[in-house]
Amino acid sequence: MSELLDKKIVLGVTGGIAAYKAAELVRQLRQRGAQVRVVLTENAQAFIAPLTFQALSGQPVHTHLLDPAAEAGMGHIELAKWADLLLVAPASANFLARLAMGQADDLLTTVCLATDAPILVAPAMNQAMWRNPATRHNCTVISQRGIRILGPGEGEQACGDVGPGRMLEVQEIVRLLSTSVQPGRLAGKVVVITAGPTREPLDPVRYISNHSSGKMGYALAAAAREEGAETILISGPTQLAPPAGVQLIQIETAREMLAQALAKSVGADLFIAAAAVADYAPQVVAPQKIKKEGNTELQLQLVKNPDVVAEVARLEQRPFVVGFAAETEEVLRHAQAKLLRKNLDLIIANDVSDTSIGFNSDNNAVWLLSREDAVEYPVQDKQQLARQLISDIAARLERHNNKAS
Repeated sequence: MSELLDKKIVLGVTGGIAAYKAAELVRQLRQRGAQVRVVLTENAQAFIAPLTFQALSGQPVHTHLLDPAAEAGMGHIELAKWADLLLVAPASANFLARLAMGQADDLLTTVCLATDAPILVAPAMNQAMWRNPATRHNCTVISQRGIRILGPGEGEQACGDVGPGRMLEVQEIVRLLSTSVQPGRLAGKVVVITAGPTREPLDPVRYISNHSSGKMGYALAAAAREEGAETILISGPTQLAPPAGVQLIQIETAREMLAQALAKSVGADLFIAAAAVADYAPQVVAPQKIKKEGNTELQLQLVKNPDVVAEVARLEQRPFVVGFAAETEEVLRHAQAKLLRKNLDLIIANDVSDTSIGFNSDNNAVWLLSREDAVEYPVQDKQQLARQLISDIAARLERHNNKAS
């Protein structure tokens, strides 16, 4: 990763069990030729000693806002001017809140305010803290200021909980740092992604839906944002926290999703239809709750819903369109037929009959098909898979645009 050669990186470490990973992060950054200076918060020092980072970085570790050893005692200004990149890993919920508020009550937050260098943060916290609306708001605020949020990952946490909030693995953070030195593959592009299920109401309390969790679509949105895209996520009802820096549009029905997809695709560069849109909706929605008393059976008249991805593909000035095929048999044959029938540029196919990778699973295995080839992606975490897919799709989009120009 020559992109990091001679780059000056200030690494901020905040309080949290993931602080131990920051030591390995320093080692790998230096292996790639970067110069690293470490800022430890007071809480971070409860988890890992400054001497560890001094030995690994070959530089004194900074812990105090007003450093008598620094020129005029202004160590924070020296660090802010020195940095080519400022990375905070792990970034605690408390730190994100203070960063969003623009506080400067310790050395790390002061350096963040004083630097002109790009700032990146790798959150690490309990899954409930990550999902909390206050944390989500804080992430939105700092994203709007241009601060890049790396992760977090999902999995088992030190407290025993399972869910989003783990700090990304060190190698992934280093990879994303390298992309920050150069523009992402989707920099300057507008990407629209649909995710989750739709709900088609029967009456005020009942609806028709499916088992989609939205995890794959949300992971794709996060990966597109990481690659520099202005990302719009049109989502049906899910239990997921929206990815940081992504514009979220929440809908309920297939027709609502279609309206938003058509509106947002105007001027967009890439459209990915990851949502599981209900194929049918009740012809009539009962204005009051349907009573079961006296009825031994209930007959429903269903009408076909609009095909969202096909309608986007029919736009006169359409984006590059990627569909999804969730199949239970003859996956490649059905996916290829759908690709041609709907006039898509690419289609992502997976076997939802496999419960280990189907709806609600944290893992997935897919095929990416075009008219010319099919690439297989083996079973892996949906977030990692999403990054690979976005990278491949971005490369194909670039080739498509070059041919058209």
